[in-house]
Amino acid sequence: MREMWERFWAWYDRNYTLNVSIAAGLFLLQLVHLVWLGGEVATLRALGTALFDLTGMWETLIIVVDYTELPAIFTMTLVYIDAWRRGSKWNAVLMLALLHSQWMHIFWITDEFIVTTLSEPGSTILPNWLAWIAILIDYLEVPVVFDTLIKLGRSLREKRGLEGIKQALNEA
Repeated sequence: MREMWERFWAWYDRNYTLNVSIAAGLFLLQLVHLVWLGGEVATLRALGTALFDLTGMWETLIIVVDYTELPAIFTMTLVYIDAWRRGSKWNAVLMLALLHSQWMHIFWITDEFIVTTLSEPGSTILPNWLAWIAILIDYLEVPVVFDTLIKLGRSLREKRGLEGIKQALNEA
């Protein structure tokens, strides 16, 4: 088992730039979701009117984007486990905590609950303030997004630059 993990991390290190690029890309998509959450759901409740109202294809697109959060959490977990392995323990623990707080949001309070509670108060047995907590939990991923972009930038500046991505794609 130990040999398998060593082979995995050796592969991960060889393809670090590609792995961080994928993780960053998936998490950048989450910013689209956060803009929707703030611009439609939260502003509707807080101000009485939404900045926009997504319907049809746009609503479907935001749902698809929201589901990319699961692979984003998985790929980002690998980034921070790798950071832990390399000695960046404090940052890795903080980012993993912020990252994995998303599970509370995903499984405990879904976006459907948030939308229903904020647009139709009293429509669920859960209190309205819980929807606001769920929104705040969702925004805890923002520092992880920025930290990932910093990691990607460093990786591109180091020996793991664009050649590392090209090599990884050729090996795949």
